[in-house]
Amino acid sequence: MFEFKGSIVPLVTPFKNGAIDQPAMEQLIERQIEAGSHALSVGGTTGEPGTLSVEERKYLIELALRIIRGRLPLLAGTGTLRLDETLEITRAAHKMGAQGALVITPYYLKPNQEGLYRFFGQTAQAVPEIPVILYNIPGRSSIEIKIETVARLRRDFKNIVGIKHSSKDVEYVSELLRKVGRDFSVYCGLEALTFPMMCVGAVGTIAATANWLPRETAQMCQLTLEGRYKEALELHYHGLQANDAVFWDTNPIPLKTVLSWMGLCQKEWREPLGPTTPEIEARLRRMAETYGLISPEPKGREVLPDPTGKQYV
Repeated sequence: MFEFKGSIVPLVTPFKNGAIDQPAMEQLIERQIEAGSHALSVGGTTGEPGTLSVEERKYLIELALRIIRGRLPLLAGTGTLRLDETLEITRAAHKMGAQGALVITPYYLKPNQEGLYRFFGQTAQAVPEIPVILYNIPGRSSIEIKIETVARLRRDFKNIVGIKHSSKDVEYVSELLRKVGRDFSVYCGLEALTFPMMCVGAVGTIAATANWLPRETAQMCQLTLEGRYKEALELHYHGLQANDAVFWDTNPIPLKTVLSWMGLCQKEWREPLGPTTPEIEARLRRMAETYGLISPEPKGREVLPDPTGKQYV
């Protein structure tokens, strides 16, 4: 089965007047391809899947595949809190030609480990031809996929090939690979920990920061995969402020705010998300200027004092 490696960019879902903005999606995808990203993902947390209908989510996958035209693999976010919807989107993603399915831990419901096993297992069993990547995100779902549950799923379903781990618990990665096998693919889901997680065995990242810094994120991943850790470390530190800025407000609000200034999409979300504060916008603008994403705002011309008491501009 196809194995994703490197920087798998979780794209924002661009909206215009409430609908998915196809021209903006084309801009976003072409920019990622040009920058050297290793793969793309749509319909994950950064893509606001909770506010998209099932039909919109299937359309988003179809649209991305049509724009990509085989130039990069696509990891389709197909998980919801309902099994029937997850099965429908996952089957559609496979039929349309996505190279993998990213299935999130059902949020809000807080299932126990047996429930998680059955949920992920039935999804994998329904589409055995597509690689399934589990999505462990305790901060959004309030429940962790225990290592024992991952091991059980890997043993029983051959197309469950990896996990996106969105947690500060790096020890989880080491223990998981020790117990499940180091050929199981782990992807970092917490931006600032991409380099540390890859140093202990993760094979890539699904990092929202790559919406802003696709080239740097891809290069850091590639250097780490090649064992060029000193060079990768420099890029790790280079990206720390951008990693932090993603979470100055609820993701993807900061991302879309800056991307709108870059002319890549509208500053538009689905409610209940809304615009950030002027204070955070000011911080985001300074961050974006620091990374060269936007030009500095022109400053007023300096007023020069004159000994006679007049002022000349």
